[in-house]
Amino acid sequence: MALMYSKGMPEGTPLPPFRLPGVDGKTWSPEDFREANLLVVVFTCNHCPYAIASEDRLIALQNEYADRGVRFVLINPNDADKYPDDSFARMIDRAKEKDFPFPYLYDESQDVARRFDAACTPDLFVFDRARVLRYNGRIDDNWQEPDRVTREDLRTVLEDLLADREISIEAVPSMGCSIKWKN
Repeated sequence: MALMYSKGMPEGTPLPPFRLPGVDGKTWSPEDFREANLLVVVFTCNHCPYAIASEDRLIALQNEYADRGVRFVLINPNDADKYPDDSFARMIDRAKEKDFPFPYLYDESQDVARRFDAACTPDLFVFDRARVLRYNGRIDDNWQEPDRVTREDLRTVLEDLLADREISIEAVPSMGCSIKWKN
C-alpha cells in the first residue's frame, strides 16, 4: 500500500463533469445533484484501509446533513483488473453491506479521477451551491481511531459553508492509498 496525499485541487475550480454508472443501476451526473446546497465528492475504493476506515464517518455525516441539503457521492477509480476487490460487482456488495446512503459510482476509464486530479483514497472535494470547489482535504485528524478525533475538518467545513461563512480552518491534505492507475 503506497501512502499518498491529496494534491489540493485549487479552490475556486468548477466541478468537473462526469457521467458514471452507480451500483444502484442508475447513471449519475452533476445534474442529479442540482438541488444540493453542498456536494461532497469522495474518491474511494473497497480495499484501502484508509477508505474503509472513512466509510462509517461518511455515512454518519451524510445521514446527519441530508436534511440540510448536503449530498455525498462516492467514486471508485481503481483498476479492478489489478485489484479485484474494487470491481463493480464488489462495489455493489460493499454498498449493500454498509447500506450506503449515497451513490457509489465506478470510474472505470479513470477519466473523472484525472479531471479532479484525485490522488488517494479517500480524496474528498466539497463544492458549494454554484459548484465551485471550496475544500479539498481530510475528513478529520485521526483516520485510525475515530474515538480519538480532536478536529473534525469536514464537519467544520460543512458548518461554515452552510452558514455562508468563510471556511475557518486551513485545509490539511487527505491521506490514503494511492489511486491504482491503469498502465
